[in-house]
Amino acid sequence: MRTSNVIKRNNVSIRGNLASRRTIVFAHGFGTDQQAWRDVLPHFEEDYRLILFDNTGGGKSDLGAYDTRKYASLGGYTSDLIEIALHFDLRRAIFVGHSVSGMVGLIASIARPELFSTQILIGPSARYLNDEGYVGGFEQSDLDGLYQAIQDNYYAWVSGFAKLAMRNDDRPELQRQFAEGLSSLRPDIALAVARSIFQSDFRHILRHIPTKTLLVHAKNDIAVPEEAARFLHQQIKNSKLVFVDAEGHFPHISAAPEVARSIKDFLSTATP
Repeated sequence: MRTSNVIKRNNVSIRGNLASRRTIVFAHGFGTDQQAWRDVLPHFEEDYRLILFDNTGGGKSDLGAYDTRKYASLGGYTSDLIEIALHFDLRRAIFVGHSVSGMVGLIASIARPELFSTQILIGPSARYLNDEGYVGGFEQSDLDGLYQAIQDNYYAWVSGFAKLAMRNDDRPELQRQFAEGLSSLRPDIALAVARSIFQSDFRHILRHIPTKTLLVHAKNDIAVPEEAARFLHQQIKNSKLVFVDAEGHFPHISAAPEVARSIKDFLSTATP
């Protein structure tokens, strides 16, 4: 693929201090796009070059580039991330990923360890299914019900899931915002992405992560229980786990200043 197509495919944008030698790549999670970072970015614009993009199939990405076979697993999104990093000739950059994109960043760091020196993962999970000795938060019957709900009436599912995932009932505008993001997805793409996320299991890669890693977790996260966050911390050798004073699966949206402060504190000791 020609590099010019990478920019179009993922609607890549650049902002911040374009002359800075320090780069942060921001990657959004399921049901959102790069606008999810808008309240976090002002905290880094002065000192860093900031690269943002939309995952293929979401946001303002090129829907014509969505391939059901390529994106049936996280490998397709990992390939996209690596292509974006190579397009900008990144070396030892900083990666900030929310939810599933956090795992995409970890996979990319193993495949191409020169790209990122530091990773900040907000609400990631190595496995969503419960297993013997492991709490992921869901049974297979739970996920089967979720997939069926998406198939039966996608927009009704969106309304309920947005409230559960965003939380912050005193700020209904945040729930509406997430619901609008989910509603903008084609239902077939949403179902495929949900399956690729919730059926994934990347526990086996965690001991091989080469980067310094910050794990940011909020309270009452329906997608990722505290046990899953602690498991990641235990398995990733050079990691730090921070619990922020926020609730729901989207603290970078509901509590952006606190998340930005956690990232800054970590970067002050983790990067030169």
